[in-house]
Amino acid sequence: MAIFLDENSKVIVQGMTGSEGQKHTRRMLGAGTKVVGGVNPRKAGQSVTFEVSPLGPGATDVTVGSVDIPVYGTVKEAKEATGANVSVVFVPPAFTKDAVIEAVDAALDLVVVITEGVPVQDSTEFVNYALEKGVRLIGPNCPGIISPAKSNVGITPADITGPGKIGLVSKSGTLTYQLMYELREIGFTTCIGIGGDPVVGTTHIDALKAFEADPETELIVMIGEIGGDAEERAADFIKENVTKPVVGYVAGFTAPEGKTMGHAGAIVSGSSGTAAAKKAALEAVGVKVGKTPSETARLAAEILGAMA
Repeated sequence: MAIFLDENSKVIVQGMTGSEGQKHTRRMLGAGTKVVGGVNPRKAGQSVTFEVSPLGPGATDVTVGSVDIPVYGTVKEAKEATGANVSVVFVPPAFTKDAVIEAVDAALDLVVVITEGVPVQDSTEFVNYALEKGVRLIGPNCPGIISPAKSNVGITPADITGPGKIGLVSKSGTLTYQLMYELREIGFTTCIGIGGDPVVGTTHIDALKAFEADPETELIVMIGEIGGDAEERAADFIKENVTKPVVGYVAGFTAPEGKTMGHAGAIVSGSSGTAAAKKAALEAVGVKVGKTPSETARLAAEILGAMA
């Protein structure tokens, strides 16, 4: 199985006609994603042609060659015409809030917001709006979600790993990719990059809950970073609700106090939010925590090996 996304998901791309939208739509098609339409009010009625080749282990359900994807004026029109239930947002920060609200109003199941640099006030508004309407939102400022050999929505490379037993949730896009690559011989059910902004639509806890309920996920890898208390709250949730083994990594052990590092949410104040404090909180509830991404991958492989 997979969480939030599977081989039957029908995806529309808000911003498909832009350069980033076109580049990643082609890559998503190559991963087997069922991209059924794009949205651009100024180009409604047109279509975009993509030259598609297979990407990634197990990406067999791929239409190779030229693929024409229609462009619709609104998300509602795209949904009515195609039956789409997922949207991925590749629009500039100034227009992201309106794009997300439009997708939520269309009652899609999942909206994935790739855009970086979205004002926190905007993110707060559309994240809360999605929660009120019961729409699963991932992002903003994230690589998206991939269920290898089934569907890939976002910018995650599809050719670095295949399907397997591990569920991965991460604040960091690049660390998502590294752990996927290092554990490629085992593979993944689903990998989610939740984003590193202070306000995001899907949390570590949301992903942990879904992976715990997924019968094919045997082990969970959770990647956090300095700043905030998301990892500490995840530790409390793991203690009470998660029976599967969890392996963790916290980026930022060498970060200086009081300095924002990388993501907008990654800032340490005193002992609060430090990598050491997060590591201690996770280890206190039985989570094995690696000091490096490679050590984290090794711990995960060892635990799965012992379970076999």
